[in-house]
Amino acid sequence: MSKATGTGTGARSSAPHGADSHDVIRVHGARENNLKDVSIEIPKRRLTVFTGVSGSGKSSLVFNTIAAESQRLINETYSSFVQGFMPTLARPEVDVLDGLTTVITVDQQRMGSDPRSTVGTATDANAMLRILFSRLGKPHIGPPSAYSFNTATVRASGGITVERGAAKTKTVKATYNRTGGMCTHCEGRGKVSDIDLTQLYDDSKSIAEGAFTIPGWKSDNVWTVGIYAESGFLDPNKPIRRYTKKEMQDFLYREPTKVKVNGVNLTYEGLIPKIQKSFLSKDKEAMQPHIRAFVERAVTFTTCPECDGTRLSEGARSSKIKRISIADACAMEIRDLTEWVRALKEPSVAPLLAALQQTLDSFVEIGLGYLALDRPAGTLSGGEAQRVKMIRHLGSALTDVTYVFDEPTIGLHPHDIQRMNDLLLRLRDKGNTVLVVEHKPEAIAIADHVVDLGPGAGTAGGTVCFEGTVEGLRAGDTITGRHLDDRATLKETVRKPSGSLEIRGATANNLRDVDVDIPLGALVVITGVAGSGKSSLVHGSIPAREQVVSVDQTPIRGSRRSNPATYTGLLDPIRKAFAKVNGVKPALFSANSEGACPTCNGAGVIYTDLAMMAGVATPCEDCEGKRFQAEVLEYRLGGRDISEVLAMSVSEAEEFFGGGEAHTPAAHKILDRLADVGLGYLTLGQPLTTLSGGERQRLKLATHMSEKGGVYVLDEPTTGLHLADVEHLLGLLDRLVDSGKSVIVIEHHQAVMAHADWIIDLGPGAGHDGGKVVFEGTPADLVAKRATLTGEHLAAYIGA
Repeated sequence: MSKATGTGTGARSSAPHGADSHDVIRVHGARENNLKDVSIEIPKRRLTVFTGVSGSGKSSLVFNTIAAESQRLINETYSSFVQGFMPTLARPEVDVLDGLTTVITVDQQRMGSDPRSTVGTATDANAMLRILFSRLGKPHIGPPSAYSFNTATVRASGGITVERGAAKTKTVKATYNRTGGMCTHCEGRGKVSDIDLTQLYDDSKSIAEGAFTIPGWKSDNVWTVGIYAESGFLDPNKPIRRYTKKEMQDFLYREPTKVKVNGVNLTYEGLIPKIQKSFLSKDKEAMQPHIRAFVERAVTFTTCPECDGTRLSEGARSSKIKRISIADACAMEIRDLTEWVRALKEPSVAPLLAALQQTLDSFVEIGLGYLALDRPAGTLSGGEAQRVKMIRHLGSALTDVTYVFDEPTIGLHPHDIQRMNDLLLRLRDKGNTVLVVEHKPEAIAIADHVVDLGPGAGTAGGTVCFEGTVEGLRAGDTITGRHLDDRATLKETVRKPSGSLEIRGATANNLRDVDVDIPLGALVVITGVAGSGKSSLVHGSIPAREQVVSVDQTPIRGSRRSNPATYTGLLDPIRKAFAKVNGVKPALFSANSEGACPTCNGAGVIYTDLAMMAGVATPCEDCEGKRFQAEVLEYRLGGRDISEVLAMSVSEAEEFFGGGEAHTPAAHKILDRLADVGLGYLTLGQPLTTLSGGERQRLKLATHMSEKGGVYVLDEPTTGLHLADVEHLLGLLDRLVDSGKSVIVIEHHQAVMAHADWIIDLGPGAGHDGGKVVFEGTPADLVAKRATLTGEHLAAYIGA
């Protein structure tokens, strides 16, 4: 009997186990955004790269379908009570999603710009350091909170009522103490804001003569100028510079006081607190351009004199381990801090030291050893922020997880891409499924499986053009396959500069007293490994000039009501053209103003909140999703109503407003710029919230192209660009230079380097190993010398 049992067991074990049959993620009928009934099988425990031109549907498939559904299903495992505190997610537009595993998303969203958020607080390294100092720091000043710049010291005492049974109450005296490490002067921010009074008023004039230079403060406005002139605290006819000490105190700092002006009860308040409430407490990005410019002029930020920018109280700075305070530790480059922690041999905190060591080693391993823990999180580039988010996953014991990456090579020098590739392969080799949206050939080359979407962008995309190996893609007839081996060539002749932009003694961040002349009237590319000082040189050291137009990586903020037409100012000439032809007000043709459908308030959809379940957005029944009142849609321009115009793509609209009855030069000029930056496929009314990071940056570039600048500074404009689109970008840069502009580009893409007239290479390394100019000259000279990392990689790229 036992023999028979053994035979049976052997027979069963030779057959494949049922659990091993679930080796693919199956997607059937995906229709999210522009996807056209996409059906696909993605192998598990492999590295799959998704390619395709910008707007082809990669993010819609990977993030908005696969990752979104996995997260929604995980959320549903929690109780209804817990789900009420979690973000609500709608089910993606897909027929079948099978074989999903837990998804961990590592996207390129920049980290929060809260001034109290740093690299250390975002990765738990600070928390471990605080515990370490609370155990080993001398003198001992208190628990971990005593070393936290986010925790204020609190002391309180008083009587509290204690209830003991039905009728027994007793008042007892109680005291409460909490020791925090926050600097009381700057409240843990490290910087203090100061207001430049010369930007608020002209002190040679009186209030009656119009001394105020604040936007919107007109002499006939009783709420602003009037209250100061009629309050009785000040002489409106005396020049401000002649005010007495008391008058100046009342003018600038007086506490809110009730006054009567022309029979109306108003509240008088000093100018400084009034400006802080009306301007400084608001989101700067949401302000009108002229008000934002005023705020940037009027407010200056200086290092806190009390804590010298460390954010910490004197007590926290006084406690040290081996002559190093927590402020000193956080200011070190992480690779130096790693060595300091490794040298600490204290058995009582051995597990803590091991965990901290592992976290810090991960920073170095991922190529971020040049950062410091006190670096504000908001100052990290998109690529740096993405790699910081990877830190917590590198040492994870989890397996059979799906990791989803959004262009992890953003911001990486070719030298660093190999290191990122190794990390992705390590995650795969631990038994995880790795899905990567990527454009760089070096990252595509390591894929086990490739999915190419397209063939075009927007409505011309949304289908799977190729599935298979990298070799199959290279041999296939898709846009990505044809361009995979593209290599830009060096220019035969480079432009002669028309002048130079001098930088002398630059010391921003890690720059070491850099002197450099940036040629004008040419295409100049600033290169170097991540952390070498490129942004510090360009954004932190170029002299402030009115002629400099900077297009950096800061994200575009916009609600679901914002779209390319509103962001670029295109809607203004379109509304005026409709109004002129139909003899009505332009406001009728705005979905945010008089023309909005009253049922949905111009949103086009009705949002129904279902508490912990996903909210439902249903098309408005009155306007059928068109966002405008029915009578507004009766007005036409060139045979189209306003909703039909907003549904056009940029390319369609460019032709529509280029001639005939709808000929509108102002609108056509903006549309030309949008097409120039490769956004011809976007629809004018597409919500900004649906655009990718690369699309948003190019939208910003198109907007800035209208400014009358002589010098354009672009920060990694190839972000999110397909191989085929890089050539288009190079043409745009050439046109800008040929029109008399000077273009300075911070870039890692070898095609842009090869196309440059002049290259300035920083390094040789990152952090304190960088900050020097290691090469200046033409791309041909850089390749010939091969004296830097950039030179070696550029030579390999062009096959020299």
